[in-house]
Amino acid sequence: MASVASEPIDTTTEVPGKRTPLVTGAHDYGTITDAVCRLAECKAPLSWYVALAASASLMGMLFGLVGYLIITGVGVWGNRSPVFWGWPIVNFVFWVGIGHAGTLISAILFLFRQDWRTGINRAAEAMTIFAVVCAGLFPGIHIGRVWLAYWLFPIPNQMAMWPNFRSPLLWDVFAVSTYATVSLLFWYMGMIPDLATLRDRAKNKIAQFGYGLFSLGWNGSSRHWHRYERAYLLLAALATPLVLSVHTIVSFDFAVSQLPGWHTTIFPPYFVAGAVFSGFAMVLTLMIPVRSICGIKDLLTDRHLENMTKVIIATGTMVGYAYAMEFFIAWYGGNRYETFAFINRAFGPYAWAYWIMVSCNVISPQLFWIKKIRTTPWMIFVVCIFVNIGMWFERFVITVTSLSRDFLPSSWGYFKPTIVDVLMLIGSFGLFMTLFLLFCKFLPMVAMAEVKSVYHEPHGHGDYQPEIKD
Repeated sequence: MASVASEPIDTTTEVPGKRTPLVTGAHDYGTITDAVCRLAECKAPLSWYVALAASASLMGMLFGLVGYLIITGVGVWGNRSPVFWGWPIVNFVFWVGIGHAGTLISAILFLFRQDWRTGINRAAEAMTIFAVVCAGLFPGIHIGRVWLAYWLFPIPNQMAMWPNFRSPLLWDVFAVSTYATVSLLFWYMGMIPDLATLRDRAKNKIAQFGYGLFSLGWNGSSRHWHRYERAYLLLAALATPLVLSVHTIVSFDFAVSQLPGWHTTIFPPYFVAGAVFSGFAMVLTLMIPVRSICGIKDLLTDRHLENMTKVIIATGTMVGYAYAMEFFIAWYGGNRYETFAFINRAFGPYAWAYWIMVSCNVISPQLFWIKKIRTTPWMIFVVCIFVNIGMWFERFVITVTSLSRDFLPSSWGYFKPTIVDVLMLIGSFGLFMTLFLLFCKFLPMVAMAEVKSVYHEPHGHGDYQPEIKD
């Protein structure tokens, strides 16, 4: 298939009265479809197979370690008194946060009619599902006796035993499962027209059957489009409060306790801003290489990247403000235990982790104020890597530093992760990347129907515009 010839356009230039195009190049509706379907219909590039082999190896290591954990017990982790919430809970909160950008891009920006979301929403939604899968793994194995995980649910049983509904850990079960369900429905609903396109273009019977089964008989009629748009709008409205509620409830795991450093009312908005911050950074980390490898730079332009960096600046500033307010409230409240908890974070035995967190989450995003950096893909990629590192360290600092030094100096301890902790974290990235690579190969990574809805196809009449007469 011949490539579409085009002249480069600076999509990051702001011209008053003129809107920058969201699709560049000499495209029409047909070539947009070809560009998106190319990876699913043609043989994947060698880089895809190399990445899949590496990711699948890490995923296999993760599941092997999970089996080892179940057989041996949770003692293979570094969780010791007083830090019984170690890396598994850190990883859980990290991955739940990563999953927030997809719903925000798809639901909230859709309700606000932000058309630039169309190039990135499908991949961001997929990333949400895969991040929640990674997140859900850790609480399930953290309980120790995995075969009794069903006790978390209010299922009638012969022991008349019920979960403690006042525990935020149980709230997590309902919040995350609800979030996963609605996000999956939202992702699938948006793909139905594009799955029908792949069904109609499929060359073999297996692909035709698979895409046909999941496209639910879509034929593009006015009735189908009407019902689809109505259902999509309702799901967007349903998913929007989940963006705020899920990480709020995750923050309650810490905030409702009496432990210094955790018992603070700033946690809900602080966690939500941090989740959006880390989620957008992960979207950029994945989509910058994907747009080059898969040849979709015309559909995922520098304007999309720049808009996402602006969200990162805003949410990163909120996170930095929350860091400062924690110290201020600890001083203003006059609680000596709270004051010690935050001084200990910055200057205690985990000071190295705290200053890595501050450097990556507060200082590095400020580089995006420079237009050259926020419009150069490789520079964006580097900054987003630092943001991802910083957000993992934020969860580590919150969880471990408060537990390691609480009220009684006699119970203080220093948490050290084991090799199993480290390899499980690395393996979770393997699981995430394996699912994402399979998505890129077999499903449309860009929402074709939505991109076409914001793209004005040229009609072959040049730049003619009719004269408007009074």
